[in-house]
Amino acid sequence: MAKPKIRHLALFAQDPQKLAKFYQEVFDMELIRDTGTACFVSDGYLTLALLPFKIDGATPTCGLNHFGFSVSDKEELSRRIVKFGLKAPVKRPDDRPYAEVRAVDPEGNMFDMSEKGFQ
Repeated sequence: MAKPKIRHLALFAQDPQKLAKFYQEVFDMELIRDTGTACFVSDGYLTLALLPFKIDGATPTCGLNHFGFSVSDKEELSRRIVKFGLKAPVKRPDDRPYAEVRAVDPEGNMFDMSEKGFQ
């Protein structure tokens, strides 16, 4: 049997269209669907479902802490993040071997960026 692979993550967003624009502009992800309420963007391998947050909906007490992007130029992506109006990524502690910097998207979801990879 082939090893299962994660191909889809879903994030709640107060503004799914704005969040989709962020991932398109910063990480060159492609908008593959906009339902008018939810958006789906992809890097060609993994799809992020950006779902509308509902204040009266069930909110998980546990869940995703962060996710990571393998990148070839974290400085250029850092510039794009700042250009989008967000804080620049911050250096990860030296005892974290998998990612060099961490940032947040417009909804506050944390993500890492690594030029070394996530072994």
